[in-house]
Amino acid sequence: MTRAGARNLLLHGAVLVLLFALNFVLPEYHRGILSRVMVLAVFAMGYNLAFGYTGLLSLGHAMFFAAGLYGAGLTIYHLGWSVWPAFGAGLLAGGVVAAAIGFLALRTTGVAFMIVTLMFAQVFYLGTLYFTTYTRGEEGLILPQASRKLELPGAELILTDPAVRYMTALTLFAAVLVGIFLLVRSSFGRALVAIRENEERMRMLGYDVFANKLLAMIVSGVICAAAGAAYAVLFGYVGSGFAAIQYSILPLLWVLLGGAATTLGPLIGTLFMFYVIDIASGLTRAHLLVVGIALILVVLYFPKGIAGTIRERWLRWLQ
Repeated sequence: MTRAGARNLLLHGAVLVLLFALNFVLPEYHRGILSRVMVLAVFAMGYNLAFGYTGLLSLGHAMFFAAGLYGAGLTIYHLGWSVWPAFGAGLLAGGVVAAAIGFLALRTTGVAFMIVTLMFAQVFYLGTLYFTTYTRGEEGLILPQASRKLELPGAELILTDPAVRYMTALTLFAAVLVGIFLLVRSSFGRALVAIRENEERMRMLGYDVFANKLLAMIVSGVICAAAGAAYAVLFGYVGSGFAAIQYSILPLLWVLLGGAATTLGPLIGTLFMFYVIDIASGLTRAHLLVVGIALILVVLYFPKGIAGTIRERWLRWLQ
């Protein structure tokens, strides 16, 4: 392993150790926020794979998150499934939706791709409103607490317990972070970056650009679905609001703030946005103005996102 690789490995390990330690020192309120941030950071990491590393500017990733959310939530609520098979159903739903949408949308590029993904996402959102008999639309579903139990060999974890919920969110975040860390260093990850930089040259070199982009879209969709399924089982709520357009824009914002094509950028951006909104809303009713000013300052002083600018100016080895 190169020196840069060793530094990145130590940094990512230190971040996971810090998040683990925070479970024992944070008050319950902040521990709850950080649990939610880690789950949504997984959503942003999935988006970052498509946008940051592959160059696919999508406005439809809310449907992948919502596919996982509904895949897990509806099977628990209506079919009485336990957490493990419900989580698997969420992953399957996200993968199927991503494969289908990717197969169609990737025949376009640029602005057309963005518009097509937005249209599909709106159709999905309207579908959740149309089938209110099962989804209850914007009102949503509250999953029974008794069903939110994670069965392990010789143990049963109650996901409504704040400490258990935090550690479960951390486990998911750590698994996805390690997976992304390894993926972007693999030949497939390097091919995605090369496709982002010069698609025509990669095609001339004999790469199947469409197949690589489709696979990236599917992996991205499954990661986003994992975040949605985890959100359902950890926080017990499933609603149409998670399929709305703002949940396609939010991961883009988190990734841009944290740093596109950086492995830790999605966590930094999500954490930054959550706490800026939380602190500003506690100080003034005009909290969106404060949030807007904060975002402008970040864009001015960190034009490539926080992690991206740190990498460009000071830590060239940062992944």
